[in-house]
Order: sequence, then C-alpha cells, then structure tokens
Amino acid sequence: MKNSDNQFIKMTIEEILERTGGEIQCGAHRKFDKVDRAFCSDLMSDVLTLGCQEVLLITGLANVQAIRTAEMADISHILFVRDKNITEEMIQLAAENDMILVKCKSSMFKVAGELFAAGIKPVY
Repeated sequence: MKNSDNQFIKMTIEEILERTGGEIQCGAHRKFDKVDRAFCSDLMSDVLTLGCQEVLLITGLANVQAIRTAEMADISHILFVRDKNITEEMIQLAAENDMILVKCKSSMFKVAGELFAAGIKPVY
C-alpha cells in the first residue's frame, strides 16, 4: 500500500495476485519477487523502450511474441488480462527464461488502477 506520505512501494507478486484475483500459470517459485513499477501495453514495440528493473508487464497480448519481447526487455513478470489463454508454448518459453506468468479476468484498465491505488508506480 502507499504509505502516509503518498510514496510508492514495492509489492510482491503474491500481493498482486490478491489484488487482481490473478492465478499463476508459470513460475510459482517467484511469487515472493517484488516489483515497484508496472507498464501496460499490447504494443510490444513500446515494451522494448523500457529501461527499468523490477517491472510488471500488464498485457492482453497472449502469444509467444509477448514472452520473447519480455525476454529481450529483461522483464520477468507478466500479467495477462481479460482472461487470456496462456498456451503450453508460452509456458515452456517462460519457464526456460525463469519468468512468472499470471492471468486474471479483469480488464487492463481495472488492473492498472488497482495496482496504482495500492502503491505501484508507473514507468512513465
């Protein structure tokens, strides 16, 4: 949560799961990883412009390209919104790259708002 001075905080993936109703699809051993920033995009070219650590990628683009892009951008935490189907191919590639994949039923807008209100800061 935000502290009393409106400062942003780090949040564990487990806390993010609780806030979003998310379910881990791959990388459960990383549920105690902390992130302090989130970025929402379905445009993987935008993801490649990021230059920060401990970021959570929130996307509705559920395909192997999202995993490959996250790998290139050094992102290891991905939350898929709108109850997107995570394929075995995506899970295998994520496991090879030690990533955690989470999916939830909510919209990208709702997830971003919930996490921002809880204290996760935006990349920009």
